Amino acid sequence: MKNFFNKKTITIILGVLITYAVLFGLISANVINSYYKGIITFSLINIILAVSLNLIVGFTGQLCLGHAGFMSIGAYISALMSQKAGMPFVASIFIGAMIACIFAALIGYPTLKLTGDYFAITTLAFGEIIRIIIMNINVVGGARGFTGIPIKTTFTVAFIFMVLSIIVIKNIINSSQGRAMLSVRENEIAAESMGINAFKYKMMAFIIAAFFAGLAGGLYAHYAGYIKPDSFDFNKSIDYLTFVVFGGMGSLSGSVIAATVLTFLPELLRSMGDFRMIIYPLALILLMIFRPEGLFGDKEVSLNIIKNIFPNKKSKDRKEA
Repeated sequence: MKNFFNKKTITIILGVLITYAVLFGLISANVINSYYKGIITFSLINIILAVSLNLIVGFTGQLCLGHAGFMSIGAYISALMSQKAGMPFVASIFIGAMIACIFAALIGYPTLKLTGDYFAITTLAFGEIIRIIIMNINVVGGARGFTGIPIKTTFTVAFIFMVLSIIVIKNIINSSQGRAMLSVRENEIAAESMGINAFKYKMMAFIIAAFFAGLAGGLYAHYAGYIKPDSFDFNKSIDYLTFVVFGGMGSLSGSVIAATVLTFLPELLRSMGDFRMIIYPLALILLMIFRPEGLFGDKEVSLNIIKNIFPNKKSKDRKEA
């Protein structure tokens, strides 16, 4: 408990509470209208998807192109449970997330033995197979889409799940299992020579990431009220991968900032018409040229960044001395 209530932890908690209070106050006072409230809520869901995908791509070093497939499983299962079975909202999204875990285990066991491009192509194929199967299931509307989903996801609900997701994934990364995942990313052969079961930790990261993707899918379904297979196509998986690469592979705070910025950017550029379709990819190209490791690389946002930008007088005097 003494380590928990340190200066860094208290600062983070206060920052989260202040951010929530400010946004909630602005939404309640209608300073932020319903349109931008929706974008904020979608950005919170995208943050969950980005930090969970970062666990696979950034911290374990496996290129996954089927994250939208796990999201679709969580979305459709939770929508089905709440609409057809009358199950409570929270229970339905957790069931959807668990089913996504089961699919991840079934897909991961044969595919995680592959490496590099082979694994990426396999996960891409998985996402497309799931989408095509959903298109042919009439119970969930098929290609027409699933309508009449109860609207249960609010800004507060999305914010709480986003914070909990980051806390859980951050604790996993800082644990002994997380350090093992990092060692697999750095050098899988060296990690195995030190007695680390690389397949086990890759499988663990894959299943945990699928759980949070399914959770985000459930939140998305119960916010939009309508979902269709095309909402979870290959392009969506690329979007989530872009969030991770843009923010920095191995940086949770980078994923948070990138998911927020890249969710808002297309909307802010909407007034520019078709030119926004040039500006958005051009910004990504320039980033990859001048900052290929992403905004933060594998570093996290901390108070040290502020201290480096605004050094206090004492530290300045020490440097001069």
